[in-house]
Amino acid sequence: MPATASDKSLQCGKLFDSRSGKLLGAHTIVVRDGKIAEVLPGRAEAAAGTQSVDLSDRTCMAGWTDMHVHLGGESSPQSYSEGFRLDDTDYAFRSVGYAEKTLMAGFTSVRDLGGGIAPHLRDAINQGLVKGPRIWAAGKSIATTGGHADPTNGYNSELSHLLGPPGPTEGVINSIDDARQAVRQRYKEGSDVIKITATGGVLSYAKSGDAPQFTVDEVKAIVDTARDYGYKVAAHAHGEEGMYRAVAGGVSSIEHGTYMSERVMKLMKEKGTWYVPTIYAGRFVADKAKIDGYFPDVVRPKAARIGAMIQDTAGRAYKSGVKIAFGTDMGVGPHGDNAREFTYMVEAGMPASYALQAATIHAASLLGVDDQGVVEAGKRADIIAMPGDPLADISNVLKVDFVMKDGSIYRSPAR
Repeated sequence: MPATASDKSLQCGKLFDSRSGKLLGAHTIVVRDGKIAEVLPGRAEAAAGTQSVDLSDRTCMAGWTDMHVHLGGESSPQSYSEGFRLDDTDYAFRSVGYAEKTLMAGFTSVRDLGGGIAPHLRDAINQGLVKGPRIWAAGKSIATTGGHADPTNGYNSELSHLLGPPGPTEGVINSIDDARQAVRQRYKEGSDVIKITATGGVLSYAKSGDAPQFTVDEVKAIVDTARDYGYKVAAHAHGEEGMYRAVAGGVSSIEHGTYMSERVMKLMKEKGTWYVPTIYAGRFVADKAKIDGYFPDVVRPKAARIGAMIQDTAGRAYKSGVKIAFGTDMGVGPHGDNAREFTYMVEAGMPASYALQAATIHAASLLGVDDQGVVEAGKRADIIAMPGDPLADISNVLKVDFVMKDGSIYRSPAR
C-alpha cells in the first residue's frame, strides 16, 4: 500500500511490551489512518512519503489510561463554596484545560467517574473541537440519601426544603426500583459507565467516610440494569462492609478500597473484580488535611485518617493477587500530575512493569476494549515516549515528551 501524508514511522530506541511487561530493544512503529499498521524490529527505513519521527533515544509504549478522574473540577480551599457560585458553564471551560493537561502527560484515555460535564467534554474531544484524552464518562454518580454523591449534602434546611429531596433523576436512590431508574437515566443522558458510591467518602460534606450506603439487592439491581445497556459498574468504596456488598452485588471495580480486608480480597479474586487504588488522591488529601482551612471541619478528620491508608492497602492487594488497574482520582489533585501514581504504586511494592501494565493492558481489560493498551498491528495508534528507562527508574514516567493519539501527534520532543 502506498504511503499517504498521514503515514508515520516512529523510530523507537526501546519499546515496552505491555503484554509481557518486558522492555524490548529498538523497534519501528508504522502508523496509518490512526491505526498501528506494523511493528518492526530494529530501525526500519521509512517508506517514501512517510513522516519519520526520531525517538531513537526514547522508550515508547502504548498510551496510558487513567481509570478514575474527574475532569470537571480540581480541589482547592474554594471548592465547596464554588458549588454555590459557579455555573456548569464555568466548570466546562475549566475542564478544557484539564483535559489537555491530562493528554499531554501521556494519558490518551480516561474514565471520568462522576460529573455532568464529562459526557459533553467527551463529545467535544471526539469532534475535534478541543484537545484531550478519549473519555468513558459516568455522568452523575449514583448515591443514596445523605450518602457520598448526594448533591444536597451540606445544604441548610431552607435550601433543602426549597429544592426538595433529590431522586433517581438526580442520581439518588432508596430502593430497587429507584436503582433501576437511576441507571436508565444515566443511559438517557449518554453515560458510558455507571459509578456508585457504595460507602461514605472523604470529601463529601458528611460525617462518615466509610459507612455502607447500599444494600446488596440495590447493588444487584444497578448491576443487572447496567448490563442491559452494556455498562460496567465502578464502586467508590472505603469501608469494608460496603465494599463487600458491592463486590457481592457484581460491580466490575472497587475504587479506593481503603479498609479492604482479606474477606473482601478473597471475594474479589473469586469474582474477578478489579481494584483501582487511587493512591495519589489518598496522599494528597492526607497532606492537605494538615493545612488549616483547606477542608471544612467535617471533612478534615476523614482526609487525615482515610487518605493515609490507601497506599498500604494497594500493596497488600497486589501481594494477595487482586487485579489492579491504574487510577488517580485526579481532580482531587492537579490534573496533569497523573503519572505520579506510578511512583506511589512502586513504593507500595508493585514492580514498575506491573504499574505500567495497570495503565495499559489492564485498563483496557477493565474497560472491556481490545483495540488499545498494546503496541500491535491493528490497534489504535495511541503511543507515548519518554527519555530513560521507566523499569530502571520509574520516575522517568514524569518526563513524557511525545504523545500520539489515534495517529495524530499532540506533543513532540524539543530538538
